[in-house]
Amino acid sequence: MPKFNFMTTVSQLDLNEKKAIIRVDFNVPLNEEKKVTDNTRILAAKPTIDAVLSAGGSCILMSHLGRPKGITPDLSLEHILSEVEDVLGQKVIFAKDSTGEDAKTKAAQLKAGEILLLENLRFHAEETAGHENFAKELAQLADVYINDAFGTAHRAHASTTIIAQYFDENKAVGKLLEQEIVAIDKVLKTGEKPVLAILGGSKVSSKITIIENILDKVDHLIIGGGMAYTFIKAQGGTVGNSICEDDYLDYTLELLKKAKAKKVQIHLPVDVIATTEFSNEKERKTLKANEIEDGWEGLDAGPKSLSLFKEVVLKAKTILWNGPLGVFEFSNFANGTIELGTFIAESTAAGSFSLVGGGDSVAAVKQFGFAEKVSYVSTGGGAMLESLEGKTLPGIAALKA
Repeated sequence: MPKFNFMTTVSQLDLNEKKAIIRVDFNVPLNEEKKVTDNTRILAAKPTIDAVLSAGGSCILMSHLGRPKGITPDLSLEHILSEVEDVLGQKVIFAKDSTGEDAKTKAAQLKAGEILLLENLRFHAEETAGHENFAKELAQLADVYINDAFGTAHRAHASTTIIAQYFDENKAVGKLLEQEIVAIDKVLKTGEKPVLAILGGSKVSSKITIIENILDKVDHLIIGGGMAYTFIKAQGGTVGNSICEDDYLDYTLELLKKAKAKKVQIHLPVDVIATTEFSNEKERKTLKANEIEDGWEGLDAGPKSLSLFKEVVLKAKTILWNGPLGVFEFSNFANGTIELGTFIAESTAAGSFSLVGGGDSVAAVKQFGFAEKVSYVSTGGGAMLESLEGKTLPGIAALKA
């Protein structure tokens, strides 16, 4: 059976009577009562766990939660145990450490069909330091290693990268990680044309490497959010008090030249919804994007911009959405982002492939009910961005070694 991107998949492993240690991403939000408020990441890990169990194996789950400095009871994975059991539909054994005696004993006693959840990996500084001895201790708990944590695949940590060296052929890419790789490849390599990327957010400087990497792969690029004003000002427009990175004006002009040379069509807002200060409550009016008066700042895309963007989105066959069109956290400036989500959902329903990835756009998609109406919503923030920048993720590279 051919390997997937030079990696073994879960279905290619012999898992019968084997213990699989799986790096999952259970870094989920908790409320003040320490209850899980969004179980998306736990749900995302279920197909891999189910596959191991149905193949006759047992699962040892390892994850981090938050950024603890040493043992931090508020960030114990024991808080999420009941949610994990609810999602997986069975009892889950909990170990009070990840490499101590409790973990070793419970792992040794684990039977086929059972699941063990280890305590927060980051209670040990050795995890983020990529410590070999710590990785080796984790490896000794199991027969097989599976990485299914895309959200941490860009980190060379003990559980995401270093551990893989102790498993030779007995390591595999999990089903979620496989889906993420396929989705990104569809945008950057194999997607049907025309390919459209939509980049939003506040700063050009944070998206430079993404723009540089995707110019060879896309046909259209919509630039929205705060970063659009740097492009508009660079071309001689007045942007009032809108967010603008004056240090990047020359650079944006160079980018526009590169895009033209590569025959990439760049689409910028032509009108914006502006206000007098960064607030949901102040007076609003629609202004031309390149004629924003002093004392006013654009916080959302205007109706003419949305009409132009709609046309581009509906013609696209492959769509990447990274970043909102406006300050969607303010209800009066959420319309652009909501409308864009509606256009992408319509294009997806008509057969396009749509990938939403990276922080704020994922939050917007969930908030406004588009998660089920796009092809794929990435589970990784930083990992997604680094993939779009063309970087090799250490957690994925380790599975190919």
